Amino acid sequence: MMDFGLSDEQRDIRDTARAFVTKELLPLEEVFLRQGAARLPREQERALRAKAREFGFWGLSTPREYGGMELPALTQSLVHTEVARTCVPFRFGGEADNILYDADAAQREEYLRPTIEGLRLGCFALTEPGAGSDAAAISTTARRDGGDWVVNGSKTFISNGGDADYAIVIAVTDKDKGARHGSTAFLVDRAAGWTSTPIRTMGGWHRPATLYFDDVRVPAGKVLGEVGAGFDLAMRWVGKGRHVISAHCVGIAERCLRLAVEFAGTRRTFGREIGDYQAVQWMIADSETELEAGRWLALRAAWDADRGAGTRHSAAMAKLFCTGMAGRVVDRALQIHGGMGYTKDLPLEGWYRAVRAMRIFEGTDEIQRLIISRDLLRGFTRIGGHLA
Repeated sequence: MMDFGLSDEQRDIRDTARAFVTKELLPLEEVFLRQGAARLPREQERALRAKAREFGFWGLSTPREYGGMELPALTQSLVHTEVARTCVPFRFGGEADNILYDADAAQREEYLRPTIEGLRLGCFALTEPGAGSDAAAISTTARRDGGDWVVNGSKTFISNGGDADYAIVIAVTDKDKGARHGSTAFLVDRAAGWTSTPIRTMGGWHRPATLYFDDVRVPAGKVLGEVGAGFDLAMRWVGKGRHVISAHCVGIAERCLRLAVEFAGTRRTFGREIGDYQAVQWMIADSETELEAGRWLALRAAWDADRGAGTRHSAAMAKLFCTGMAGRVVDRALQIHGGMGYTKDLPLEGWYRAVRAMRIFEGTDEIQRLIISRDLLRGFTRIGGHLA
């Protein structure tokens, strides 16, 4: 017997997250949209995170020993979906990059704990001008010099790169082995000398940056994990992001569809509500169908993570479908709203721009298709294997 229902605990957590979004974030949308800001003021963001902590939301994935909730991936997915229903950019605090838990004892005190508490901000630096989808093509290098490493190169489209005070940098440390088997992860403070410049994007809210490393000296004690194991850490970081992005897409699409349904039930043309017209009805029907398909793909990827199964295949399917789905649902919702949807008085035009980036970062559509097809063609995954 198959049960697709949520447990009482999952439902309670989801509903509490929904209540927080409804009470604290949705009322801010009108002012946020009118101001046209890329982010909330820092003081307001801190205040909201403090309120969220009072609600019980602090460190969704963070282990309990660090004061977090340590929620299963599926429950986290439900929460991410709820938060994505608002265009106000907000994330619960108490989180750190998943690979930062590979830090040694000293590094945990210097980087991990302060990051969880919001005292330090890091960024993950893998992508380069000549190495996007092909992460194994990175050319940033780190060479030994006495007791230090010297890093040279650049990274681009790095989220938080303009604000971070340290970066987790993946650099080639053994050119003979190449990036896949000869790269290493380093914890590099901005104070060590790297610089950044912002990248202007159509989405606006992502605020990526390019990072520059020119003979930046990094002590040997700043190696994260093992020398030569940087690529594996990088793939772990990327892999987690894919099912989180899928959950966000579900939340965005759900809110857009709700706006479309509400507008179609009140907007009148030629003496009738536009929801009476078949053209509008079909857009709503297609959006609901795709939304539900995306919801289950996103939850399936999170479920695989919880049960210790490989998530590469399911996360690739979820990201491929959900990012495209969100774009189509936003587009239809904007079309239903007509000229009003094209204005900045509603979140639709902002989401229209923002979700387009989701088909690119954390692995493009083409990379997801490559993963899915190779898994099947090489026998790594059976068709319908999760039901076998």
